Amino acid sequence: MAKNYWTREETIVAFNVYCKIQFKDSSKTNPTIIKYAKIIGRSPSALNMKVGNFGRLDPELKKRGIVGLRNGSKLEEVIWKEFHGNWEGLAYESQLLLAMYENKSIEEVSEIDLIDMEFPKGKERETVIKRRVNQSFFRSTILSSYNLKCAITGLPITELLVASHIVPWAKDENNRLNPRNGICLNSIHDKAFDEGYLTITTDYKVKVSPILKTYNNDNSISDLLLKYDNQKIILPDKFFPAKEFLDYHNTEVFKK
Repeated sequence: MAKNYWTREETIVAFNVYCKIQFKDSSKTNPTIIKYAKIIGRSPSALNMKVGNFGRLDPELKKRGIVGLRNGSKLEEVIWKEFHGNWEGLAYESQLLLAMYENKSIEEVSEIDLIDMEFPKGKERETVIKRRVNQSFFRSTILSSYNLKCAITGLPITELLVASHIVPWAKDENNRLNPRNGICLNSIHDKAFDEGYLTITTDYKVKVSPILKTYNNDNSISDLLLKYDNQKIILPDKFFPAKEFLDYHNTEVFKK
């Protein structure tokens, strides 16, 4: 008998895949779709349809005329709202579920290396592992949303890319894992962004600090930073940076 009804656990895993996959490349032949479909015992076509159903709930995709698949379930809407109300909790739960389905440790599933780290036992160890797992989830989500490219330069070397927080990690505990509080930058521009030497305006343009403009005779600063002033960033295919987070960075972090 065909397997029809999706469980809450399967739907959470499907949303995990939605976060991590490049939406424009989602198809039943996509290796990521095939991999996770096998893990949860669904066909690639069924999982791809579920990813498309989540796309219909993304308001930013709707604004761009990308509506995903029209038909979906109430459970998808419930899971969408649960994630958006508790990114930290649901991101971790989705990774735990993947570990359960694959019969692996959560560290293996999240591809985090703990060999060189010294941990206390018990609850403190759990806390550290959960933070590392969630950081890995956030990085995967941000990099896939920006199609593995720096939003400013277009640099496509994954090892040099950072999932940069718009509102700093320490300043907003509730939005640490919210993908709309992230932007994919290369390591140099990530550092410049963190230090306030550049910002992204609410109309998605790079704005360089006036402090750097005093170095207009320095070729390295000109090539790395000044030439991007007022340039529009490469927008993600999902999870657009939230304008309230960009406004915070413009006001509180950017060096005027």
